[in-house]
Amino acid sequence: MNPEMIFLDLDGTLIDSNGVWLQVDHDFLGRRGLRVTEEYSYVVGHSIFPVAAQFTKDYYQLPDSPQAIMDEWQAMAQDAYAHTIPLKPGAQALLDKLRREGHPMALLTAGLPALAMAAVERHGLETYLQGFFFAQEAGLEKRDPQVYRLAAERFGVPCERCVLLEDAPHNCAAARSVGFRVVGVYDDFYAKQWDKVVENSTLAVKSLTELL
Repeated sequence: MNPEMIFLDLDGTLIDSNGVWLQVDHDFLGRRGLRVTEEYSYVVGHSIFPVAAQFTKDYYQLPDSPQAIMDEWQAMAQDAYAHTIPLKPGAQALLDKLRREGHPMALLTAGLPALAMAAVERHGLETYLQGFFFAQEAGLEKRDPQVYRLAAERFGVPCERCVLLEDAPHNCAAARSVGFRVVGVYDDFYAKQWDKVVENSTLAVKSLTELL
């Protein structure tokens, strides 16, 4: 069955950006004389911006407001998204292939919309996409199955006719639970959870080049 919509995750799937967020975490907390813990890294790595900012404030008992934290994070990451973060190997060729084959595509991301659009513009991705779905604007995290129901509804496609390319194991599981077919994509950020990506995907690939 040919999909009616292919949803593409951005961070860790199309662009090699997850390392940027590790550095932002270290630099942000380092300015305050604090250190990143494994628990902290896990929680913020799985959360949309507002949830991650509130958790950061509470976890480290910071005086900063969640909005101030988000503003600082965005300022720290903006240059990388606009100028330096590369596409992952095979991403450009895969997008070209899917467009040649006539597959409609949309971006589905938990990332901050302004940063996502900076990367989209840098790499000219808008020419491949029929639209965008930002989990943050829906007030949901991508591990919530409702994200995928809403995304499919936005584009008028049944969940069972949707495919998602995604690197985060919990997101793979959430999408598959509502009927999406899931292509799990390896990223170093989730290396220790690769078995969970494989378990929760219809197909799992170590590189996008395997899909060419």
